[in-house]
Amino acid sequence: MVDVRLFIEYIHTQLLPQLVVESTHPHDPIVVRHIPEPWKLMGAGNYAVVVSHPDFADRVVKIYAPGRHGWEEEVEVYRRLGQHPAYAECFHSDKDHRYLVLRRLYGVTLYDCFRRGIPIPEQVIFDIDEALDYARNRGLRPHDVHGKNVMLNAKGRGLVVDVSDFLKHEPCRMWHDLKKAYYKIYLPYLYDKQIPIPDVLLNVVRKAYRIVRRIRSMFHRSHHVH
Repeated sequence: MVDVRLFIEYIHTQLLPQLVVESTHPHDPIVVRHIPEPWKLMGAGNYAVVVSHPDFADRVVKIYAPGRHGWEEEVEVYRRLGQHPAYAECFHSDKDHRYLVLRRLYGVTLYDCFRRGIPIPEQVIFDIDEALDYARNRGLRPHDVHGKNVMLNAKGRGLVVDVSDFLKHEPCRMWHDLKKAYYKIYLPYLYDKQIPIPDVLLNVVRKAYRIVRRIRSMFHRSHHVH
């Protein structure tokens, strides 16, 4: 893996000395102040940033921000997953600098498919179901699997992008609920039409879903108390 060793060298000599990320609030995404050229920001979440380099098209580095937990758990998740076509693979992890070198996944998130009117074939649902079963069989508990964390690739297959919460204990219905909406609403009424769904409407759906989840969680807790 010569390219991985060279990529790691680039990370330590070019990226880490100049990268500036801030953890401003525990529940807000990481703030990226500076990324040295020619590195590109792929995404910033609540715990980490994902960065790519043009000389290493099939690799990305995921770097945890200061004070944000989860690096150890994510390393363990990737160790258990090993090699699977629907997941990234971890080639290297660095405890001192809290980063992971991952295989890059190419595709469009299902959220963006809805937004842009890109048809989502049923094979994507089958692939993600199979990938989540694969994870469960390795002692993991798929969590936070929603429209922005799963993708459609160029071959019409499904990918799972974010596995950082796959060791959480509490149950998560996000994928179950998304799949239900796919079969009850999307497939019969929207699939053939390829109509882009405006951001405003998607945000309304997302906020309404959050309220439903909160009510469901409260009901579940009160049911257990009684």
